[in-house]
Amino acid sequence: MTEITTLTQFLTTANTQFEIYDLGRRVQHIDRITFSQIEQLTTPYPSPIQGHAQFAVVFWDASEQHYIWFLKLPLDERGLLSPAPRTQFIRMVLEALGSDPSQPMSEAQQDRLANHPFAFKPAAEKLALFNALVRKQLGKAASPQYEFAYQYLSGQLESNRWQDVGLQGIADICARADELDHNAHIEHAFDNCAIEVQIALCQQLEHLSISPELAERLLEKLYAAPSEHKLYFMRALASQPQYSKKAIQYLAQINTLDIEALITIAGRNWTALKDDQTRTLYLDALAKQNQHFFNQIFADIVAIPAIRTELLIELRNPNRSAALSTAIGGLFKVTKA
Repeated sequence: MTEITTLTQFLTTANTQFEIYDLGRRVQHIDRITFSQIEQLTTPYPSPIQGHAQFAVVFWDASEQHYIWFLKLPLDERGLLSPAPRTQFIRMVLEALGSDPSQPMSEAQQDRLANHPFAFKPAAEKLALFNALVRKQLGKAASPQYEFAYQYLSGQLESNRWQDVGLQGIADICARADELDHNAHIEHAFDNCAIEVQIALCQQLEHLSISPELAERLLEKLYAAPSEHKLYFMRALASQPQYSKKAIQYLAQINTLDIEALITIAGRNWTALKDDQTRTLYLDALAKQNQHFFNQIFADIVAIPAIRTELLIELRNPNRSAALSTAIGGLFKVTKA
């Protein structure tokens, strides 16, 4: 039998169907062709976080029994999967399942694979949306919390009943925003619902593609929100770089591009950093923080393939500010040490 070195090989040999979801910066589906290229080390991981790929593998066999693995694998300096840990995990899988990877997987075998060095537990907000997206993609019904969340968001229930609305129900509504009148109810929620529900909506929308109309509404909410709530609305703009840019420029104008905002932008709104002006604002604010924080965040975002080239150019930009030049100098000292 040909040596199995990738998850794609294993899952195909085991006669399973499978889907892959990125669970790093944003919860996103990864198509099989792209994931195969990632595993073959020909394509960098699209949204690495702190030097790792974080993803979920959902797979099932003819019995329709579904299994999920949450995996966190290290990346090399080019953003490619490190071969050794990947191979180590595959070997662990094969050892747990015996010599025949096509055998049906028992619960005991699944338990053996549940605790390993490459497992991780997603945050509750990500897990809720992941569950909602998987249910939708597999043609399954939404969770039992969906109905109550729909009734609340549609105004059929008192606003003060927000504590009874489950996070999973909100995730179901957001994941199915293009169905029925869900999108209209999401938009209206930002006028009529308790702030706690608005925040929960933002925590789901930050992973999804939203309309320009909804982005405009969220930007207005950001402008009007108290300081402790502004970043939730900015995160929800993640799929709309043009609106993320406006949010970042606004935070710079009111002098609130602080550590928390810089982390938020790196984690969710990084696509806005492709814009020259926005990137300059961000890096100048980053350079005002301590050197260790600058090094940490810069190393994290320069690994993102979509903005890597632009950030590397900044290292040699003769027009950068004095503060940024000093911070970059400190970065080089660490990398050369």
